[in-house]
Amino acid sequence: MERPAWAPRSIDISVPSVSRIYDYYLGGSHNFEVDREAARRALEFMPGLPKIMQANRAFLRRAVRFAVDEGITQFLDIGSGIPTFGNVHEVAQDAHPGAHVVYVDHDPVAVAHSQAVLAGNETADVVAADLRKPYDILTSPQFEELIDPNRPVALLLVAILHFVEDADDPYAAVAELRDALAPGSLLVLTHASYEGVPLPPERVGGVVGVYENIRNPLIMRPREEIARFFEGYDMVEPGLVPMPHWRPDTSPEDEDPYAFAGFAGVGRRA
Repeated sequence: MERPAWAPRSIDISVPSVSRIYDYYLGGSHNFEVDREAARRALEFMPGLPKIMQANRAFLRRAVRFAVDEGITQFLDIGSGIPTFGNVHEVAQDAHPGAHVVYVDHDPVAVAHSQAVLAGNETADVVAADLRKPYDILTSPQFEELIDPNRPVALLLVAILHFVEDADDPYAAVAELRDALAPGSLLVLTHASYEGVPLPPERVGGVVGVYENIRNPLIMRPREEIARFFEGYDMVEPGLVPMPHWRPDTSPEDEDPYAFAGFAGVGRRA
């Protein structure tokens, strides 16, 4: 397999990546054939996966605009992935020029492309780190330079927690991040679930099997387990709901049925 010029030499291009598969679902070009092959296998079970990813991105943009409207101008986006149109810094800085954004990802391709996109942007940067190690994020030079933990921050965990197994204690990681942020900070979250998927569970299980085979387990938590991530936060209306129902710009009735898979919510730290 020929290595594209944009692919860092340090990565194994024969191993699928969750962030590059996500890029493929969104119509991006920074993915390899091994990623596309895994995505196509998943699409055989659930052809609406791209619609789910699009709903995730649409929710993310709405939530960022909401945060700015609430006076928050600092954003910590963990599991940010490969840059696509409508990135957090674009939406936030369009709404409030000078908003500070720190992206975090452990995929070298996502980090490299974020660095390229952010070149010359003095109020946005990227950290190569993992959600499972919050200390590494909170003590990074990028975080310390751009984020003032004494002022509210929007913590974005969009389509990332369902890739963290219970054995890695994602609840503890989210709590550690919460405790490091000022009162008034927001938690912006989406999470995959069997609930709301317009398919029988066994078909959805086929998708879960694809991700297990590429050693990136997809954890489909029920709503009550997703709600636990908001401990220490007061839920913002309308609460933890299917993505199209969270403060929609257009009528949810016009959305594709797949867009209602999983849940989205925003909480405010007391």
